[in-house]
Amino acid sequence: MTGLFGFLGGIFGWVLYGAYWLVHNYGLAILIFTIFTKLIFFPSTIKQQKSMASNARLSGQMQALREKYGNNREKLNEETQKLYEKEGVSPYSGCLSSILPMFLLLGVFYAVAYPLTNTLHIDANMVQNASKALTAIPGLNLSASQQYGGQVDVLMYFNAFPSVQNCFSPDMIEKISEFSNSFNLCGLNLLVSPSQLGFSWYLIIPFLCFATSVASQVVMQKMNGTAQAQQGCMKLMIYGLPLFSAYIAYTVPAAVGFYWICSTAISFVQSIIVHKYFGPDMMIARGEAARVALLEQQESLVK
Repeated sequence: MTGLFGFLGGIFGWVLYGAYWLVHNYGLAILIFTIFTKLIFFPSTIKQQKSMASNARLSGQMQALREKYGNNREKLNEETQKLYEKEGVSPYSGCLSSILPMFLLLGVFYAVAYPLTNTLHIDANMVQNASKALTAIPGLNLSASQQYGGQVDVLMYFNAFPSVQNCFSPDMIEKISEFSNSFNLCGLNLLVSPSQLGFSWYLIIPFLCFATSVASQVVMQKMNGTAQAQQGCMKLMIYGLPLFSAYIAYTVPAAVGFYWICSTAISFVQSIIVHKYFGPDMMIARGEAARVALLEQQESLVK
């Protein structure tokens, strides 16, 4: 799995660097990258919305089955499956499109955790030598990112120690120096992990990761009328994944958490727009229109 996410990190790193080249600020580059990926996966968003709307459309029939076969679990499951097959609906069809953002998050994490090799695409041997030179300096409070090769720390202390800079060629020194200064956004250094500083303003990153994820999903379920008809993996999506993303945001560089906040906020706006065209009411109206059209076609054939 590490190799897969490392590969994704390298690909995402190229896109992130392209965005960084445009704005010369890594925080804004993450925002541009998020919008770009949302456009690519927009068809998946529509599919998820259709699935939620379909489940909402069947909520009345599902309630009737529960009342009729509430004491016979096996029969209830059998009739429920028949209903899904009849209507062409899968209760878990939205799970994959809900899990997909987590793979994107891990891909972005590898792009941020290895910024020199995955984003700037600098030779790994040079980066390793710079990390060794940094660890040889006494008195530094190096972050937990040392387990990822220490690339985040190399960027954080790059401009302070010539011994680290000497591991790179002169043209690379200027490039890395400019890049290391681009992680400042609204007074926060996106290279810093909230866990490094304990109780600080950096805790706003994991808190917003959790709050925006839960709030957006709750609002969207209410809009789709599925708040009382949650199934299996959907319950996990509401609280499990937001908690996981908040934990990740607490332990890794703030840039990863900032990406997750941007992703959630943009997804929420995107979902509201999609809901306007693929909400339960609209899906019911289209289904009824299709049924009427089919009846008219059958009547014309009889005549």
